[in-house]
Amino acid sequence: MANHTTSIKEGDKAPNFKGKDQNGKVVSLKDFTGKKLVIYFYPKDNTPGCTVEACNLRDNYSRLKKKGYEILGVSADDETKHLKFIEKFDLPFSLIADVDLKVIKAFDVWGEKKFMGKTYDGINRTTFVIDAKGKIERVITSVDTKNHTEQILE
Repeated sequence: MANHTTSIKEGDKAPNFKGKDQNGKVVSLKDFTGKKLVIYFYPKDNTPGCTVEACNLRDNYSRLKKKGYEILGVSADDETKHLKFIEKFDLPFSLIADVDLKVIKAFDVWGEKKFMGKTYDGINRTTFVIDAKGKIERVITSVDTKNHTEQILE
């Protein structure tokens, strides 16, 4: 699990994002005013680590909701792929289809990655916990996909 950095730090105001979810509905930071938001960035639908992470959040969704958290996932997959991923794994939260990388780059999670000896640009798995006033409460850069809910709630 490689550590990476993002220029977004705890205490910063969250980037004012806007993107379309799996149903083509526009979702923005304003929609979560007065609520705590967990926005998590992941590389790709239906890949092993991303599926484990999404299912961990799904399985603990009621715990997260009880603590007042809304969940929103973001990847560069399109709406159709997101909808299939949500249906296949019965995910209770929305996923933003950020095909033009606007939200991903606003949160500074696009960057160089290494996999099996190859270097390429991609999404660095990162989670941001945003408070009810739109401030970054926590930044999790070394995401444990199997225990992600525990990381969020610690």
